[in-house]
Amino acid sequence: MKNVALGGLLLIALAMPAGALICTIDDVPAATLLLPYFEIDLASHDGVQTLFSINNASATAVLAHVVVWSDLSVPVLDFNVYLTGYDVQTINLRDIIVFGNLPRTASAAQDTGENEPDPAPTPTAISNQGAFSSDVTFPSCAGQLPPPPLPPSFITHLQRSLTGRSSDILGGRCAGLLTNDNVARGYVTVDTVNNCTLRFPGDAGYFGVSGGTGGDITNQNVLWGDYFIDDSVQNFAQGETLVHIEASPGPGVGPFNSYPAPGDPQTTTPGQYTFYGRYDAWTAVDNREPLATTFAVRYATGGAFSGGTSYLVWRDSKVNQGPFVCGTLPAWYPLGQEGLVFFDEQENPEVPTTIPVSPQPPDVGLIPFPAEAQRTLVDSVDLPVAADFGWMYLDLNTTVAAAGANPPEDPAAAQAWIEAVMDASGRFSVGFDAIRLDSACVANHTVPSTAPPAD
Repeated sequence: MKNVALGGLLLIALAMPAGALICTIDDVPAATLLLPYFEIDLASHDGVQTLFSINNASATAVLAHVVVWSDLSVPVLDFNVYLTGYDVQTINLRDIIVFGNLPRTASAAQDTGENEPDPAPTPTAISNQGAFSSDVTFPSCAGQLPPPPLPPSFITHLQRSLTGRSSDILGGRCAGLLTNDNVARGYVTVDTVNNCTLRFPGDAGYFGVSGGTGGDITNQNVLWGDYFIDDSVQNFAQGETLVHIEASPGPGVGPFNSYPAPGDPQTTTPGQYTFYGRYDAWTAVDNREPLATTFAVRYATGGAFSGGTSYLVWRDSKVNQGPFVCGTLPAWYPLGQEGLVFFDEQENPEVPTTIPVSPQPPDVGLIPFPAEAQRTLVDSVDLPVAADFGWMYLDLNTTVAAAGANPPEDPAAAQAWIEAVMDASGRFSVGFDAIRLDSACVANHTVPSTAPPAD
């Protein structure tokens, strides 16, 4: 009987959803998803492209708000995605940036169906309702869902903004780094919202008050997703989970939004470092946990991985960045870091010169990750190493003059995310998250010393 009882308890435990651990970025349903970096080759249909998915882990229908940002963190596009219960929506950014086709979804009242070609003129749902799924109406989505194709002028805006050129829609200003390779770069955020909105984070009304009320954004920890970067020409593809950022507003409702405590102080106390802190004046009303600041990650530039290792890095400048005059760069650029240490496989350290301030003087120290979203090749001029194999200790904290004394709890803290991609030329490629050594909730500010430890 004891064994039967134990088996029953195990079944109950397995049936329960993963619990929320604020300040630990783990792959559980979340209120915000981050695609830390994307690339789209605008010159070649077979060139590099990025796809990602948004999944609903609950039976309840939800709205997700998607924002596409440049590599210097200027928002250039937003749209809404309706998800029935247990729904999934796959998005190829090439479809949007090259062809202007937004994902077609619609809540119940807008979902009148689309006629199939003869001889089968039976209407089919735009957003299907499964046997276990809810399908509701969001009145605010009338006229917004399903979305029309983007006009040519807006496609031009996206392509120019994401390649560092001027955009008429931005008043002739720029949004990203000019690289002259015709590759669109940036990152994407996805938030749960309670209405169809065309506001960006930082716009009045996007955030309400702590607890996820009074604004567009909600604290429903129900989203999960993954992404792929595919390069058919190079015969490469990598995949990883999106970054899952949980909200902790207080006592939750339902299995995917439950917390044992009346709200985590880290995500509800003004002055704390939260994911969207720079957009809500560091008041913590976004209720989102921050990412890490210090990482450990492997690299290989030889052997089977003859194509080398690159790091996909997202960083927080802590500044609400808008479009800027072309030919100039934001005041926070380039981002520095507190310390870098490279270890070979015999534990021999290599310590390049760094300066823990931003903007970091370009003639002093190594600046491998200057933007908010980038791909940096290991053993390039941007990130040289002495050994072919090893690992890196990366403390990406930095004090940003343009951000002032923010975040108030620790102005030197700077959240980030790192993923490693290792390529075997033309044969295979792998990608994985770097190991997080801390959280911006309590940022690490120490770097391994070359002095031996005390006995």
